[in-house]
Amino acid sequence: MAEKIKIIPLGGLNEIGKNMTVYEYGGEIIVVDCGMAFPEEDMYGIDCVIPDISYLLKNKNRLRGMFITHGHEDHIGAIPYILKQVSMPIYCTRLTAGLIKLKLQEHGLASSTKLVTVEAGQTVKAGKFQVEFIHVNHSIADSVAFAIHTHMGTLVHTGDFKIDSTPIDGDVIDLARLGELGKRGVLALLADSTNVERDGFTASESAVGQTFKRQFSNCDKRIIVTTFASNVHRIQQVLDAAAACGRKVAVTGRSMEKILKVSTELGYMKVPKNTLVDINRIKSLPLAQQVIVTTGSQGEEMSALYRMAFSTHKQVDIGAGDKVIISASAIPGNEVTVGRVINELFRKGADVVYNKADMLHVSGHACQEELKIIHALTRPRFFIPLHGEQRMLQIHGRLAQQMGMNPNHIAIANNGSVIELTTKTMKCEATVPAGEVFVDGGNAGEVGSVVLNDRKLLAQDGMVVIVLPISAQDRQLLCEPEIVTRGFVYVKESEKLLQELRRVAYEAAESVTGRKRKDDGEICRAVRSAVSNYLYKTTHRGPVIIPMVTRI
Repeated sequence: MAEKIKIIPLGGLNEIGKNMTVYEYGGEIIVVDCGMAFPEEDMYGIDCVIPDISYLLKNKNRLRGMFITHGHEDHIGAIPYILKQVSMPIYCTRLTAGLIKLKLQEHGLASSTKLVTVEAGQTVKAGKFQVEFIHVNHSIADSVAFAIHTHMGTLVHTGDFKIDSTPIDGDVIDLARLGELGKRGVLALLADSTNVERDGFTASESAVGQTFKRQFSNCDKRIIVTTFASNVHRIQQVLDAAAACGRKVAVTGRSMEKILKVSTELGYMKVPKNTLVDINRIKSLPLAQQVIVTTGSQGEEMSALYRMAFSTHKQVDIGAGDKVIISASAIPGNEVTVGRVINELFRKGADVVYNKADMLHVSGHACQEELKIIHALTRPRFFIPLHGEQRMLQIHGRLAQQMGMNPNHIAIANNGSVIELTTKTMKCEATVPAGEVFVDGGNAGEVGSVVLNDRKLLAQDGMVVIVLPISAQDRQLLCEPEIVTRGFVYVKESEKLLQELRRVAYEAAESVTGRKRKDDGEICRAVRSAVSNYLYKTTHRGPVIIPMVTRI
């Protein structure tokens, strides 16, 4: 029987976020990335969404390690929740390890997790896999692709990347190594599809630095810059521009403060001398000497920029003397929340700079011409597009065909698809569980579809509580039921409706006779059904109905 490699995406396909890919060979398994996704608008009370790892739990004795491409939340955010269920060593670069370590400490997992730091260019042996770390450019430092070597062949997993010829740290993507692998033979390429809809090349991160210098020069206002906290190179350029203009910089926002601490300790960020000051001290300086770097580029309600905009921030109150630079693009789905913050900043009189044409932000993902270069260098036998919604995966598949690939050697897969490779064939027939697991507070998986549906009903139609006072002796109703509503109707304006509800509930409770009357559950079911039917017929609404029997 021919040897096989199984590739199983558990997240990251037909969606943006929660990236996780399983590689299985010779009875052993490694996992690449372990990300989370932001909840959708109708996921009430959900903090984040993580992959379903039922397959890993079923095969936990075969796990040999987790390999992380970079430190963004959609690649590391699920790690603490996953490691509470299954144990394996984690291999990643230094900055990524620093960010993961903070998460592990928060969840009390630091002492029980083996976290191994690996430099780009090094190779790790994990069972029957040899995983080579290859440096790439992205919107966070220390990003890597993987060349996963097996006796059957080499698989290239790009992670998130772009080709930047003038990166801030001077360390360009290792195209030479990718070319060497292509000459030796790459069995399969798995590549980032996020920007496949855009033609041309992604602009260099250094272009944003020029914009900062232009915006800072001859400005007599306080400058507030918001960007992704993880973009170490972006923050570095803010610091450099501020120092060049004689300004001081303060940082606010929990994640921004953490990133600054980790990246400076590890040497990924170099703060110009006498530039960084405490947020409380910077207020004493003239406005023209102040720069504040903050979280909140996505309009998050708890972020520092949101609190500034809505006057709930303890240290910073935004007004007409401020210039706010939004150095980020809205993640799909966040456009409304970002727009709300921008509108409020305008209302406060601030000068808000957010136009994409001003080169305030560049993507960290490769556009079509860069993706073509990777295809040309690696020359894979098989291709699996990753990290994107359905249209992105399909377009990436067509791009591979333009590069001369056989359509039968391209797999547009789904989360849970089992892609089986031999040296000559590819098939995608089997599946494993790969749904969504909801994180509510610190708990993962406790909120299921039933609870989420109840929350939707509560948000849409409210709740009606029916209190039924019943005699403990003869089990008869002592008086009319009491009706309590929340989010359904205002009592004074709907007394007639509530009176009808009391009648319907009373009659339903009285209709339960014989042995069933001794069962509180039977009475509650009868009342719930009658009230629910009545309300839908009269109001066309379906609130959550909660009957409560009180024995007196």
